[in-house]
Amino acid sequence: MPVESSRAELSVLVVDEDPVRASIIEAGLRDAGHSKVTIVNDTTGIARQIADIAPDVIVIDLENPNRDMLENVFQVSRAVRRPIALFVDRSDQASIEAAIDAGVSAYVVDGLRKERVKPILDMAVTRFHAYARLQQELETARSELEGRKTIERAKGILMQSKGISEEEAYARLRRSAMNQNRKLLDIAQSLITAAGLLDE
Repeated sequence: MPVESSRAELSVLVVDEDPVRASIIEAGLRDAGHSKVTIVNDTTGIARQIADIAPDVIVIDLENPNRDMLENVFQVSRAVRRPIALFVDRSDQASIEAAIDAGVSAYVVDGLRKERVKPILDMAVTRFHAYARLQQELETARSELEGRKTIERAKGILMQSKGISEEEAYARLRRSAMNQNRKLLDIAQSLITAAGLLDE
């Protein structure tokens, strides 16, 4: 994860085609103690620029965003996996929902004032971490569920082929895993693969 700690100084990338507005954001960040600030005024190939700069946090300011500009930002958000605070002058419900779906951490309508930059940036980082933790927990839960299904299938194959109980099938899988110094899940997967080859 790119942002390790709130105590370490964050590098912030500000993306804004308007130099005056970018300077407002930069001033707010510097007032808040952020000295590692990079400004990008040309959004052409922004995904590549972000990859080259590798910031911890991204602040994007769109004065009058059209649908194409917003979609470009949302693609960046999905690709770069960084906290993104997006400032827009106007918006609609569909754009807000699309921003949330794309993983934008803070979506601020008509809120570009110097004193608001730091709290919004802090919120974006916090929300990004909370969302990343939820994603990790969901992925772990999915993986565990898939693992259980694999073990259940392997037990079923043993019960049917050997005419043994579920408890005995599980005990055999465990013994095999211990004897081979492998994970139970790996043994179960090997058994399923072997059974599939025999059925061909």
